[in-house]
Amino acid sequence: IEKTHNCGAAGMRKHTAQKRYVVRVGMASCGIAAGSRKIYDAFSAAVASSSNQVQLVRTGCIGMCYNEPLVEIVNPDGESTFYTQVNLEQAERIINDHILEGQAITDWAVNREEWDSHMGRQTRIVLRNCGTIDPESINDYIDSGGYEGLRKALTGLTPQAVIDEVTRSGLRGRGGAGFPTGTKWNLARKSPGSIKYIVCNADEGDPGAFMNRTVLESDPHSVLEGMVIAGYAIGASHGFIYCRAEYPLAIKRLELTMAKAKEAGFLGENILGSGYDLDIKIREGAGAFVCGEETALMLSIEGKRGMPRTRPPFPAESGLWGQPTNINNVETYAVVPWILRHGGDKYAVYGTEKSKGTRTLALAGKIARSGLVEVPLGTSIREIVEGIGGGTSSGLPFKAVQIGGPSGGVIPASMADTTVDYESIPPTGAIMGSGGLITMDTSSCMVDIAKYFLNFTQDESCGKCTFCRIGTFRMLEILERITKGEGRLTDIEALETLAQSIRKNSLCGLGQSAPNPVLTTIKYFRDEYVAHIVDKHCPAHKCRDLITYSIIPEKCIGCTLCSKYCSANAITGEKKQPHIIDNKKCTRCGTCINTCRLNAIIVQ
Repeated sequence: IEKTHNCGAAGMRKHTAQKRYVVRVGMASCGIAAGSRKIYDAFSAAVASSSNQVQLVRTGCIGMCYNEPLVEIVNPDGESTFYTQVNLEQAERIINDHILEGQAITDWAVNREEWDSHMGRQTRIVLRNCGTIDPESINDYIDSGGYEGLRKALTGLTPQAVIDEVTRSGLRGRGGAGFPTGTKWNLARKSPGSIKYIVCNADEGDPGAFMNRTVLESDPHSVLEGMVIAGYAIGASHGFIYCRAEYPLAIKRLELTMAKAKEAGFLGENILGSGYDLDIKIREGAGAFVCGEETALMLSIEGKRGMPRTRPPFPAESGLWGQPTNINNVETYAVVPWILRHGGDKYAVYGTEKSKGTRTLALAGKIARSGLVEVPLGTSIREIVEGIGGGTSSGLPFKAVQIGGPSGGVIPASMADTTVDYESIPPTGAIMGSGGLITMDTSSCMVDIAKYFLNFTQDESCGKCTFCRIGTFRMLEILERITKGEGRLTDIEALETLAQSIRKNSLCGLGQSAPNPVLTTIKYFRDEYVAHIVDKHCPAHKCRDLITYSIIPEKCIGCTLCSKYCSANAITGEKKQPHIIDNKKCTRCGTCINTCRLNAIIVQ
């Protein structure tokens, strides 16, 4: 696989020459939210009335979410141009100038430097079809090499040979724990049972994570093909895709994918004439974060309350309804067809000695180029944030990243050369998790960040474990007290003691890793905790109870805008005279700062 698509001129890539224009519009959730449906409709109307040969294609997300709505125009000679943040007026001109007149509007296109920096540094295996094919077209998937891996497995390999190929690739589960996929499949295959199950965990609940959603919306056939291959390998006859109900577009496209795959003979009875049968159904999760844990997920599929149970037995031995069950996440299944098609050895070329292959990462937070990227394991945080991600969106210095979701940990900018892999991340106190990477700049308060994530995990605790249910609540109480300026120095030690007890005594991964944000922020940013407690001061000016707003008289011209928008009536003054803020009334909402055009209001 290439680093990315071959680039021609600025913001362009080369395709096979064709006889007509091809217009691709990104129609994943990110694109639709940005307005791509109207853009698509505009191009659809133009295509219908045009005498030119133009093919309009609905695609998923290529990963450049920060540039949505995205439109790609592929010329008859195979050269393409990416237009970014397209509005209706621009769409009309693109139709007239580019398609009808043959003149690309380079000022609106992704420039060569940005393309090389963002896309050119990636290695796209999981995302190989995302943003390129129509996710609702089985023919597009087949034309891109889809279902060749399944055909190879069913017609030329034994189930054990399939497992051996996956083992040779070094693929580890991308759901967070990183357990070797081949080993997991082998355990399920060898476990006795007349019925076996294959399950896809698409219950993506981490704040700032959208890897599963993007793949399901942009290339659902790859996930389904990977599941069928896995099912054949372990001997499963039934399967489930557990997807959160908050992903309606993903579910819609999965349903369409399964119907078309069954019609084409890639799913159901006697798949590809091999005699292998597999039935797969979708189960919609109701939004419980704990159901991302595999034992809770299985109970939810069974129609019971999703709560973790002790292990062993492991799912490979006794899972759904007591039968051997294999569970992997979306990304793991999506890469399997590529491995079967190209060989495990080729996949093992990427990554490190112990962490093979690539990893998709959702870049969120204060990052200039938010979206989904894919890099070889072993790529540094600095390369991801400052290189591919373009640094911070605010222009302020890069301060830290939160990796691994709400149960992950904070890694400071001073450790940005740490590589993203299963061996390097855990020693920092963070975890690999499912692939969310949230960037923070110097305006972020680390105590407030810890409170935010702990509030999330405490709220999502299923309540089964006393240490998780009560312990996280007590930690949250302490953090809230600290951010109000009511903390004591002994609170830091209390947080660390509670954290260790929760980690040791919680049943599932949620409780065991919930204290990570607190422990890592104390470890790397203890001075900020001390400032909150001793100085009653928030260095990042984020904690409302520890900051004050004031107006610089020399800059204020008395325009009265700030006082008009102040819902607390805390700003007073005569017109054309400097105003003042009454901090007893001020709610620290920040509206005045956003309103002031002269930067006359400061936070201290």
